[in-house]
Amino acid sequence: MATTKVLVVEDEVNLLEAVKYNLGREGYTVLTASDGQQGWEFARAAEPDLVILDIMLPKLDGLEVCRMLRKQSDVPVLMLTAKTQDVDRVVGLEVGADDYVSKPFSMRELMARVRALLRRARTAQKRTDGAEREIVMSGDLEVDTASHVVRLGGLPLELKPREFQLLALLMSNKGRVLTRDHVLERLWGHDYIGDSRTVDVHIRWLREKIETDPATPRRIATVRGVGYRFEG
Repeated sequence: MATTKVLVVEDEVNLLEAVKYNLGREGYTVLTASDGQQGWEFARAAEPDLVILDIMLPKLDGLEVCRMLRKQSDVPVLMLTAKTQDVDRVVGLEVGADDYVSKPFSMRELMARVRALLRRARTAQKRTDGAEREIVMSGDLEVDTASHVVRLGGLPLELKPREFQLLALLMSNKGRVLTRDHVLERLWGHDYIGDSRTVDVHIRWLREKIETDPATPRRIATVRGVGYRFEG
């Protein structure tokens, strides 16, 4: 059985070694990088199962690395930051981070976050692998849950894995309001302890791809104070 690979991108040597040591004790194969450019190159070459990414990095900062990763992969990303302002957390979610830990943090907390992210990723993969074939249609939008293909106007539409899961969930519950908590539990797992605004971010990304005018969406409606509803 292949071991789980975790990439740690951190420029503080002592912290990098401490995180590497503790991950090793948990049985993970650990790859390390000390700057953003190196981290990006390692992520592309090694295809890790999880990336722990500091925000403040030389050459490329962590936010930029996360943006680049999200264009190619849905690998779970756990961001490390010395900043505590709410705006920094929001920016992290905006670029696609799955969770964040503010420095200083305990290794126990970090390992718990790592285990939770990996567990959710495995659960999502099992759901995908075991899914029965279902084609959901709404107008010129078609989702094939088994082949993971989305077509808009008959043409293939490229979605990130999480965007696909969100769209399939919404369309399978057409006309029903789904709360943010419900979406988080279904797609991120019941033990997700990050920010619920990550749902809003993914909704916005999805609207940019399936709506004629994302500013006035006609497919995915916002139910203020509750959640979202697919109207088709």
